[in-house]
Amino acid sequence: FGAGAVQGSAKWWSLGHRAHHRYTDTEKDPYNSLRGFFYAHVGWLLLKQDHDRIGRVNIDDLKADKAVQFQHDYYLIFALFFAVFLPALIAHFGWGDFWGGFFYAGWLRLFIVQQSTFCVNSLAHYWGETSFDDVLTPRDSILTAVITLGEGYHNFHHEFPNDYRNAIRWYQYDPTKWCIKVLSWFGLAYDLKKCSENEVQRGKFAMLQKKLNAKRARLDWGVRISSLPLWTAADLKEALHEDKSRLLIIIKGVVHDVTKFQPEHPGGPAYLKAFSGKDATAQFDGGVYNHTSAGRSRMSHFRVSQMDKRL
Repeated sequence: FGAGAVQGSAKWWSLGHRAHHRYTDTEKDPYNSLRGFFYAHVGWLLLKQDHDRIGRVNIDDLKADKAVQFQHDYYLIFALFFAVFLPALIAHFGWGDFWGGFFYAGWLRLFIVQQSTFCVNSLAHYWGETSFDDVLTPRDSILTAVITLGEGYHNFHHEFPNDYRNAIRWYQYDPTKWCIKVLSWFGLAYDLKKCSENEVQRGKFAMLQKKLNAKRARLDWGVRISSLPLWTAADLKEALHEDKSRLLIIIKGVVHDVTKFQPEHPGGPAYLKAFSGKDATAQFDGGVYNHTSAGRSRMSHFRVSQMDKRL
């Protein structure tokens, strides 16, 4: 029945699929998405391929499978019969519409199915999220999943290719996964492989961490403490003496210049003036008010020096 999709024999299709996984996004990838959307979608099929360029993979198991080899040897007959003649015959004997079955259930259906499949090599490598890894182009997308009957969770598929699922959660749209599972209840599919949930979560966590790190890098985290000069008590006294309007307070061993901030201080400027040149750590941490994370973050921009603890 698979020949009815007219996407090559199981042997030929598996050869290309294995090469695609083995050499993803390289010149040895038969559907290399880096050569453009059109090439990945259908260009690889329409344009002349340099077969010496495509990466080599082992298919000894397929050659040894008699059913696979039989379908390969008689593929053209199977393809024509199941793709167009069987739908036409069903329509003819069912309701007397041979040509309707031939064109609509045959050729039109064939076109739609092939475009859906081609989107796995094109759209699934261009649109969506990199949920488990971003080294290669495969993406996860519910839109692509709908178009391709479940193949849209392609980032997962490339990261864990041995897993029979594309979508790992029961509610995620993957009719192929559901079909395989049902077939397994009747013994028509067996030895279903699922990757470790721990490894799945580790991959997801790694990507979340990577995305968080990228967002973190775009934020201003204030003046790094490690970059601050060391001041002695004399240095602090001298700085205040040079500019008597300057307000410098110490919090956890770090000198903060709050001169410009004092008009905005929610507690009023008086508290800041009262602790100029002094250690206000206890007051900052709850003695007067236990400052929020936002307040502490704001203070990181006012750092000017560290107090030398060696003295």
